[in-house]
Amino acid sequence: MSSTFKKMMVAVLTFGGGTALLCTLTFIHINQGSVLIPAESVIDAIFSPQDTLEHHTVRILRLPRAMMGIIAGGALAVAGVVLQTVTKNPLASASTLGIHSGTYFAVVLSTVLFPAALFGNGIMVAFLGGILTFLIVFVLSGGNKATPVRMVLAGMIVTFLFSSLTSVLQIFYENETAGLFLWGSGTLVQNDWSGVQFSLPIIGVGMVLVLAMTLKLDTLTLGDDVATSLGQNVNVVKFISIVAAVLLTSVTVSVVGPIGFVGLVAPHIIKLIGYRKHIPLVIASFIWGGNVLLLADIVARIIDPSFSELPVGAITALIGAPWLIYLVLRMKKSKYGEENTSVIAGKTTMGLSLKVVVPILVAAILITLCISLASGNYGFEPVVTFQAFFGDTNDFMKNLILDLRLPRALVALLSGMILAVSGLIFQGVLRNPLADPSVIGITSGAGVGALLTMYVFGVSAVWIPIGAMIGSFVFFIFVMFLAIRASFQPAILALLGIGVSAFGSAIIQILVVQADMGVASALTWLSGTTYAKGWTELLHYLIWPALILFPILLVRVRVLDTLSLGDDTATGLGLNVMSTRFQLAMFATLLAAFSVAAVGAIGFVGLIAPHFARLLVGPSNQRLLPVTLLIGGLLLVVADVFSRTLLAPNEIPSGILVAIIGAPYFLWLMKQRG
Repeated sequence: MSSTFKKMMVAVLTFGGGTALLCTLTFIHINQGSVLIPAESVIDAIFSPQDTLEHHTVRILRLPRAMMGIIAGGALAVAGVVLQTVTKNPLASASTLGIHSGTYFAVVLSTVLFPAALFGNGIMVAFLGGILTFLIVFVLSGGNKATPVRMVLAGMIVTFLFSSLTSVLQIFYENETAGLFLWGSGTLVQNDWSGVQFSLPIIGVGMVLVLAMTLKLDTLTLGDDVATSLGQNVNVVKFISIVAAVLLTSVTVSVVGPIGFVGLVAPHIIKLIGYRKHIPLVIASFIWGGNVLLLADIVARIIDPSFSELPVGAITALIGAPWLIYLVLRMKKSKYGEENTSVIAGKTTMGLSLKVVVPILVAAILITLCISLASGNYGFEPVVTFQAFFGDTNDFMKNLILDLRLPRALVALLSGMILAVSGLIFQGVLRNPLADPSVIGITSGAGVGALLTMYVFGVSAVWIPIGAMIGSFVFFIFVMFLAIRASFQPAILALLGIGVSAFGSAIIQILVVQADMGVASALTWLSGTTYAKGWTELLHYLIWPALILFPILLVRVRVLDTLSLGDDTATGLGLNVMSTRFQLAMFATLLAAFSVAAVGAIGFVGLIAPHFARLLVGPSNQRLLPVTLLIGGLLLVVADVFSRTLLAPNEIPSGILVAIIGAPYFLWLMKQRG
């Protein structure tokens, strides 16, 4: 009897309490706004409307926004339930699997190239983009054999790739995509009932499809073999369920933009309560998804009550990123392997000699630097460049080459070297080849520090690098704390890094909107760029870490080989593992902070360069350090050349180009390694 009573109370709290909370949040939400409307007028506007300005404001502006929050949050939560069941991945959602980034890219691409395809709020374009993205992530992560870690990592890399391509379009087609920046961050702003009227029937269809599949999804949780033996056509069940989930996601994105983490938070709230059967799980997730999104929008307008809209997607990320971290830590042993699991990438190597590799890389860097100095808006001019150094040429060209192109190329070279070495150290310290300053959140921490310094404290530009360093150290301490909690498990750390990066990116997004930066300038800064960088950045931020920290690391790098043997073995060899990890990770953080201060948040260099170096010379860190350093420098110099010349006289931020090069390479590497 007590057990039955307990279940009844849980059901009452979950469904009755959830609905009551939804009504309360809706009322609070409607009462928010730039114009204060008495609560009595709000109630009258809902139940006995009159032809007054207050009643029209409530019924035409505020009520549609609240309703959109409920149905969008509910749809995203239900999509999360389906994705988690079908992929057998407790961390699956439209945001963690990259579906949001795919739908957003598809809409932006169509806005620029095929505006006629955007009929019906662009629902078809968003739907096709979402389906295609899911298929890419599903295949690259191993299909039905995919592990949760591989699937989320594939989703992360695909998100990086699509986000970079989207940024390119937004920078070069700023006028065509001007209205999409706030929408691309997720916003519930509605000017009438059209968004609700458009999305409600489609979400209804998606919900009917999901509810029709609930019993089959219950069977699917028993395993594919058991479901097949019980007469289920597993592939058909998965296909219909995924179509329904992507439909719910795409219609939401087409109206309110890509709002992340709701599909992760709401289903897990219901699962923590104890529900496993899909009928109550789906219904309760819909209710609580609405609660999560409405609460996020309320918080957004409390933080910024002015007319400038704070993207609700950034607030859901602030809520969802810590939730993701909590889930990963909570389920680390049961879902992701034992503590001593190690992820080693690049096992297959060419085994080349340093005597061969280093001269080739040095020659490649020198050739690329020469091409960089000779390339620009005036075409390719090697003779003029030679004359600027050794002969007679006009002062304009001499200044252009020696005072603009040369320091910029050197900034790219040293920044690439610094980022690559930082990535190599993080990978060795954390025993995780996916550890890059941008992936584990150090770069986003530096970005937060820099933006806070610029726009909150309003200090001069001289202090921005200090802010970047403080931000990176704060995030570094947090990452190290999580690393200790996760026993330095490589796969766990990769997932935790996604959460930390998402949290930092959400703060950056809020600061960018609050500071009212232009879309192109904001995206350029956030992506990282070598544009207009010169002797100041080179002398202030890059020379000193290279001259002081590189020699120290050359002496200490052998310790990374000892760490790779495992904690017990390293301790047995007399190494103080925790102290060593902390010291080396601090060096890596310092390097990343100097780079962010100089060129902004450029990612992937610290990920690609060590991987490629392993493929060339093997896993020994003493051999890896010089090769990684040279590959990193070469990669960013190449990216800098292309950033200036591909669409001259326009420039593509170097960070975006590196991501466009790096993401496909990394996905290929994941596929090759199985």
